[in-house]
Amino acid sequence: MNDQFRSQFPALARLHQGKSLLYFDGPAGTQVPQSVIDAVSDYYKTCNANTHGAFLTTHESDDMIHHTREAVAALLGAEGGHTISFGQNMTTLNFSLSRAIGRVLQPGDEVLITQLDHEANRGPWLALREQGIVVREIKLRMDGTLNLEDLEAKLNHRTRLVAMGHASNIFGTVNDVAHARRLTYEVGAWLLVDAVHYAPHFPVDVQALGCDFLLCSAYKFYGPHVGLLYCKPGLLDRLPTDRLRTAYQHAPYSIETGTLNHAAIAGVKAAIEFIASQGKDDSLRERLLSAYGIIGAHEAALAKLLYSGLSAIPAISVKGPGIQAPMRAPTFSFTFAGKRPEEVCEHLAARNIFAWDGHFYAIRATEVMGLLEQGGVTRVGVVAYNTREEVELLLSALDELG
Repeated sequence: MNDQFRSQFPALARLHQGKSLLYFDGPAGTQVPQSVIDAVSDYYKTCNANTHGAFLTTHESDDMIHHTREAVAALLGAEGGHTISFGQNMTTLNFSLSRAIGRVLQPGDEVLITQLDHEANRGPWLALREQGIVVREIKLRMDGTLNLEDLEAKLNHRTRLVAMGHASNIFGTVNDVAHARRLTYEVGAWLLVDAVHYAPHFPVDVQALGCDFLLCSAYKFYGPHVGLLYCKPGLLDRLPTDRLRTAYQHAPYSIETGTLNHAAIAGVKAAIEFIASQGKDDSLRERLLSAYGIIGAHEAALAKLLYSGLSAIPAISVKGPGIQAPMRAPTFSFTFAGKRPEEVCEHLAARNIFAWDGHFYAIRATEVMGLLEQGGVTRVGVVAYNTREEVELLLSALDELG
């Protein structure tokens, strides 16, 4: 991506002690372009009103939310805005969804989760054990990939739902969701996909995947903190969600509690339009696919450079699949011999390089991989606004530590 692209992110122009800031913390949330900031600000300036009223600004709020649902549907390859619900964040939405699904399950029914997932796609389902639901884990291999043979072995006539991530937020693993979908179909189970870490890097197509539910978060792809939920048409209306008797009782509203964060939703639409502006074609969906191709090529080149550089430092051990994997998110976690992860991050922070340490809520994966007691891992990742020069500065700083 060129300087004109980077210039749209105000945060990238910030200096600290006369030096630029290097944002390798993208896996935890990206910076936002000026267009997103403007959309949030403009909403408060011009049409800050609740919905479904008789006057101008409430109509404008209704229109904005409607058009944002349609934009999210285009982003996810969904059937339309009627399949898209908003929430405070992905975790809150998934808890709401799990409670609703739990009400249509019976004691002894089974839910499968994975050892690789973020706790936001584990905790809501583990909570169903309180009502007699059996929750089983799909095992994680030591190379950071899921054991899909274990999934196949554990699926049975009692399985009602499989909840799995599309991409790992700690190891960058991209899971074979299409294969999982075929397996779950055979037993008549629902498939729920956590695409929070996948959606910033790769195009999502819920209809091609055939998933029943998919969740993601706009703050991972240059937007504000808003959770997004896709439900296959007709499915949400079958679920007894938590809702007031005065609220809308049908999809997509029935899982949306209280007044939504309208300004942030305006920012979601702006973030999607920002991504689409990097592509070419007629429809929003086609522009998004074009943009993901351009952004993906840029990120893949940086990921290859970063992985090669990390692997060349003797003290570093990169966890998860190698760069030769068929698909891999540009997120890398590693250990550093003789250094705890927080020490590595402090060393980088002193040089204005931003990285994270810990388990990143993928705590089960760090337990299985034997990484938790040493403080987890150091995690760095690239997104569209990162550059080759920044990667080289990161690698140089890590080499100094060794």
